[in-house]
Amino acid sequence: MKITFLGTGTSQGIPVITCNCEVCQSDDHRNNRLRVSVLIETGDKTIVIDSGPDFRYQMLRAKVKDLDAILFTHEHKDHVAGLDDIRPFNYLLHKNIDIYATDRVQDALKREFSYIFSDVKYPGLPQIELHTIDQEPFFIGETEIIPLAIMHYKLPILGFRIGNFTYITDAKTISEETIAKVRGTKILVVNALQRQTHISHFTLEEAVEFGKKIGAEQTYFTHISHNLGLHQEVEKELPEGMKLAYDGLTLFSE
Repeated sequence: MKITFLGTGTSQGIPVITCNCEVCQSDDHRNNRLRVSVLIETGDKTIVIDSGPDFRYQMLRAKVKDLDAILFTHEHKDHVAGLDDIRPFNYLLHKNIDIYATDRVQDALKREFSYIFSDVKYPGLPQIELHTIDQEPFFIGETEIIPLAIMHYKLPILGFRIGNFTYITDAKTISEETIAKVRGTKILVVNALQRQTHISHFTLEEAVEFGKKIGAEQTYFTHISHNLGLHQEVEKELPEGMKLAYDGLTLFSE
C-alpha cells in the first residue's frame, strides 16, 4: 500500500494569505502546506481521504490518473470543498466515484452540493455513489477499512485504520475504546496544529503524548498551522520515530 500526503496544512493552508511570518515566507517546500488530505493506493483501488478546497491541484500535482473512492472524516469545508472536482474522473474514465461518509456528513454534502443530488440532471454533473458508514469495518475492493471514533471538540468525526496504517486528523479527544483499535499500527498519522492550547485540535505536545501511547514504529504529524514553527526546527525537538509530515511525502505500508 502506497500512501502520499496530498496536503498537511490546517484550514488556511501555508502560506496564510497576508501573513509575513517566517514560516509563510519560507523557501523550504516542506513549509508550504495545502489543506489536509492523503492518497492511498492499494493493490486494486485508489482512495483519497477528504477532498478539501485544494483537491484539483493536489490531483494534478500528484499526477493521480485514477480514483475509485473518497472517504470523508467530517463535513468541515477544508475537508469537503473540492468534491466537485471529481468530474474529470467521471468524464475521462467513464466511472462514478464511491463516496463513504456518515449520514450527517452526507446531509452536509447534500446542502453544499445540492445540484449533485437534484432530480433535474444536466450534463457534466459529478457522478457519485453514496455509501453510508458508521463505526463498523467495511471493504473497498480487497481492503478493509476500520473507522475510528474521534471527537473534534464536540463534533464526532472519523479517523481510519487501513491495515498497519492509521490516519487521524482534527482530533481533540480520543477514547480508550478507539485507542484499543489503533494499538499495533505500524504507521500512525495524527494532527498537531500548534504549540498553544486549542479548543478542537491536538497541540504538538498532545500529539506527541498520543503517539507515545500508541507506540507505532513511525508517527507523522499533519494538519499543521504556521503557528507551529519552521519544519526543520520543529523536527529537531521530536522524539525518535516521530516526524512532521509534509506535502508530497510518500510512505509504504502493509
